[in-house]
Amino acid sequence: MNTRRILVVGIDGVRLDLLPSLHTPRLDEVAAAGFLGRVEIDAATPTMSGPCWATIVTGVSVAKHGIWGNRFDGHRLDVFPDFTTRLAAEHGRRTLAIGGWTPMFLAREGGPLFTAPSRLSYIAPTADTPEGWEDCDQAVADEAARVLATIPDLDAAFVYFGAVDETAHFLGCGPEYRSSAETADRRLGQVLDALRRRPGYAEEEWTVIVVTDHGHRDEGGHGGRSEEVVTAWIAACGPDIPAGPAPAGLRHADVAAHAYSALGIAPDPHWSLDGQPFTAAAVPA
Repeated sequence: MNTRRILVVGIDGVRLDLLPSLHTPRLDEVAAAGFLGRVEIDAATPTMSGPCWATIVTGVSVAKHGIWGNRFDGHRLDVFPDFTTRLAAEHGRRTLAIGGWTPMFLAREGGPLFTAPSRLSYIAPTADTPEGWEDCDQAVADEAARVLATIPDLDAAFVYFGAVDETAHFLGCGPEYRSSAETADRRLGQVLDALRRRPGYAEEEWTVIVVTDHGHRDEGGHGGRSEEVVTAWIAACGPDIPAGPAPAGLRHADVAAHAYSALGIAPDPHWSLDGQPFTAAAVPA
């Protein structure tokens, strides 16, 4: 019986340099049990949500997955699929992807990024505003918590929250942005609490990864190479992740690579992954 499980929670657009001033106890909980580390978006990757999330969930660079902007036309996801799709198609694992950003989950704007997980839930925001996205993210958290707490054979899940990024675009990185990030942390906690309500949780070994795609300028917006924009982060804990300093040289592509490793799956060389498990990254070459 497989007891290993993986949960990846993506929170869009959260600046690393602001985290110390925010009340984020659930993210802190993950970091204390494992690590929280800096990711620098490489020069070849546009600092936009589409390319960054594609690298996070496929484990390969933009040159391979072919997503260069927030439209996904011309992608190569048939060759380099997201981890929820590959796990379902090639390893018979039960997987979930849920969120509200259209090209991630629907066949629109060149999508979907998540092509064929076992279970996909798309919850559209009522309006493309901070308030509309807050409502959307809460509905995502509610549904993710329900599924995670009640589906016994679920092996891997990706949950996406987009309100923090939307708030920055409309209002900059001021009080509303900080409040949105703290609300996202509460939703992270709702999802983590749902894991612990699973009937078989005591026998399961969960790895939890929380990741952001890019930062924002103070006035809101991204896409350039300023320090606050190119700096992202990963927090993770699990049975293969010792508590302590983050591995050196963390990359977005390491998330998918560690997702496979956490489930005991050795990547096929033909997958051509650019990332490596966090535990491998921690070992000096």
